[in-house]
Amino acid sequence: MRLVFAGTPEVAVPALDALLASGRHEVVAVVTRPDATAGRGRKLVASPVAQRAEEAGIEVLKPARPRDEDFLARLREIAPDCCPVVAYGALLPRVALDVPARGWVNLHFSLLPAWRGAAPVQHAVMAGDEVTGAATFLIEEGLDSGPVYGVVTEDVRPRDTSGDLLTRLSHSGAKLLAATMDGIEDGALVARPQPAEGVSLAPKITVDDARVDWTAPALRVDRVIRGCTPAPGAWTLFGGERLKVGPVTLLPERTDLAPGELEVTKRAVYAGTGSHAVELGEVRPQGKKPMPAADWARGVRVPSGERLGA
Repeated sequence: MRLVFAGTPEVAVPALDALLASGRHEVVAVVTRPDATAGRGRKLVASPVAQRAEEAGIEVLKPARPRDEDFLARLREIAPDCCPVVAYGALLPRVALDVPARGWVNLHFSLLPAWRGAAPVQHAVMAGDEVTGAATFLIEEGLDSGPVYGVVTEDVRPRDTSGDLLTRLSHSGAKLLAATMDGIEDGALVARPQPAEGVSLAPKITVDDARVDWTAPALRVDRVIRGCTPAPGAWTLFGGERLKVGPVTLLPERTDLAPGELEVTKRAVYAGTGSHAVELGEVRPQGKKPMPAADWARGVRVPSGERLGA
């Protein structure tokens, strides 16, 4: 099939690579979000998908909105058979959905109908799911509600951050998307409607969502921090300034610290929660690089008894 691939971030690149290497299909163009400012110099930078497509010599389309007439006209000229999508980042209007004969097929990082929305992996980790996965489905105008072609499952490991899990899913999902394209071309795959039961939503994680509540049980603190790592980054307050907090170690035997209360030793920093203590891993003070919590505490001379979150 002639394919137009739509995607933007690094997590979409493995799927593009899988389609380029498939040998059965021709990726004739890529649709991605416009260049965005990045870094301290605030220079315009092309998306990871755009950079990979340019390396491969593929036409790159960067519409400000996918309903722009110039983009739609070019898409009609290309006349793709199917448009695979991975984390494109913009809603597709009906006028665009109608262009490819076999539709737009999305790779979504959850087992639909669970976790429909922008942040399925983060929500799966924060909810304590033990198993998640990826699904390919035919895009319709509803939110991730279209009929499903196929799924792949992935265990959520006890120490997984959302970044760890998303990296694994990006590779297993890439194979699923390539296999879905093969099945659509062969006529061997039929998209089946999602069940009405089991729907859950996964909206974008906000900065407020990523604030650590030290009065919550330790298990909840652990899941929120892992779910928000690496983005947007879990945080708390210390001395009136934000302190980013990386994954922690649960210490169920330690119940002697109040929520947010710190105990500092030469090699470790412990913090109380609503249930039991945790050991802090990496932290990142404002304007500085990540560092081990013990190094941070030594540098700012944190005494035992101080509290996080105040």
